[in-house]
Order: sequence, then C-alpha cells, then structure tokens
Amino acid sequence: MMVKELSQAANVSADSVRYYTRIGLLKPERDRNNGYKLFTDTDVKRLRFIRRAQSLGYTLAEIQHILDHAHSGKSPCPLVRDIIRKRIEDNRVKLDELKALQERMENALQDWEQRGDGVPDGDTVCYLIDLAGEE
Repeated sequence: MMVKELSQAANVSADSVRYYTRIGLLKPERDRNNGYKLFTDTDVKRLRFIRRAQSLGYTLAEIQHILDHAHSGKSPCPLVRDIIRKRIEDNRVKLDELKALQERMENALQDWEQRGDGVPDGDTVCYLIDLAGEE
C-alpha cells in the first residue's frame, strides 16, 4: 500500500506517515518500477503502536528507543515501564507547581479585586503586580 492507503488504514494523516518515514519510525520498501514507498500490514500495526504510545505520553524519540529495543530481540516492557514511571513522577511535580501557581493567582486576584486602579508613575508599571511580589 502507498502513503494514502496506510494513512487511511491507521486513521492518521498522510503528513504523519511521511514524517514518521522521514525520521525512521516507518521503513517502507521502494517499488522498483517507480520508486514509490510501499507499506505493508506490519506498517499499519507499527503506526497504530506509535499512535497508542503517543496517547500515553511517550515522545517519538522514546518510541524509537522502544522499537530499537524490541528489534534487538529484548523485551521492551521494562523500558516502557521505566519511561512511564519517570513521566508520572515528572507530571506530579508539574501538577504541584501548577496547583501552587493557581493558588497564587487566585490569592492575588482576590486581593486585587479590593484595590483601586493605579496609574504608572515612572517607578512602577502596575502596582498590583508589585504588591504580589511582596508576599
């Protein structure tokens, strides 16, 4: 099958197929007569795997590493677990940071709602933000 057929079979854009091919995630054969890239049912499965992995938060570089690991004959499952375990930890840190930011923003707005508007005086641009830094 060609790019269009693969993209339809895997429900992705033709541009995604071309990009994944360009970076080496997909490795089609070439038609000897016209040089067109030819994909197989194995490529459909690989493309679906790539999309599922992306939906779990894996980067394309990580997916390539997983595929390389599997291609070498080793089970990629320990690697897959390690990567997602690290990603979960990273996400927890980011969520905690976002929660703290949300609280600072809500507290600042609550304080600002009770204050009047200021006019820049050459030393300040907006005194509300200057006040928020004093907490």
